[in-house]
Amino acid sequence: MASIFSKIVAGEIPCYKIYEDETVLAFLDIHPESKGHTLVIPKIEVDKIYDLEDDVFTHLMSVCKRISKNMEEKLGARTLWKVVGTDVPHAHVHLMPLDPDWSYGKTLELSEAEFLEIQKTLSLN
Repeated sequence: MASIFSKIVAGEIPCYKIYEDETVLAFLDIHPESKGHTLVIPKIEVDKIYDLEDDVFTHLMSVCKRISKNMEEKLGARTLWKVVGTDVPHAHVHLMPLDPDWSYGKTLELSEAEFLEIQKTLSLN
């Protein structure tokens, strides 16, 4: 069965896209720990990040770096990278701007307007 992330890649579930190319997709987490919390995923469904082909892994990390630098520039906050690997069986990296209100494990409730504003601010496409 396809993961929720594969359904997002296929367009079956909408997302607040930040970046997309032929290999990866980056979108806002709908249960963010900070404003701008972004998930970066390979389009191919692979459960564990360390099982990705080397070229896909390298590209994924390169995109994470690019998005993180953009977050720091646009939001003025250092970015935490988190790879958990247990919540969704599809390799992904969490990128979280560390704003002053950030607290590990705390989630924010954002409005549609807030998500759209963050998407506009962080979009690289």
